[in-house]
Amino acid sequence: MQYQPAELENYPGYHIRRLQQIAVAVFMEETEEFGVTPVQYAALSAVLRQPGIDQRTLARNIGFDTSTIGSVIDRLEARGLMMRNASPADRRVRLLTLTDEGRELLQLAEPSVLRAQRRMLEPLPDDKRALFMEMLSLLIHENDEFARAPSAVADRSADGKRSAALKAVRGLSRKPAAD
Repeated sequence: MQYQPAELENYPGYHIRRLQQIAVAVFMEETEEFGVTPVQYAALSAVLRQPGIDQRTLARNIGFDTSTIGSVIDRLEARGLMMRNASPADRRVRLLTLTDEGRELLQLAEPSVLRAQRRMLEPLPDDKRALFMEMLSLLIHENDEFARAPSAVADRSADGKRSAALKAVRGLSRKPAAD
């Protein structure tokens, strides 16, 4: 009897990888005019929420590996969207802030980003979207130790994840007036 591997379609990893490819494609399509990738958008958003964050903490906050976050920041800095500043406490540490152009890009891109998020969840019935987000969060939280770049977001409690999932889906349900 000859060995036959299971069909890829039976593996959750296959579906997760495909869903990630789709998510990136939808994001890029919706945000094309802004020329920003999902990782760049995440970095800009995190720095806006926490000005003066260092590169290592930024990488952890967005679940990106520290060895390549520098090149993401390089591109954002070259575009005039983000600045690196030396830390007064440790000259080796670079603290990040957004430029006015970076803040403006985030504000202008937000409707497109939200539209992309809605499109990703659109095939699901309305009453299943929060459950899907909660299940994704649980899988990430419980398996985060295996990630190449563990995320600070995965440290949230189960109740915090449930609350965040519900809030995210509710926010996506509201269609902006100027869509």
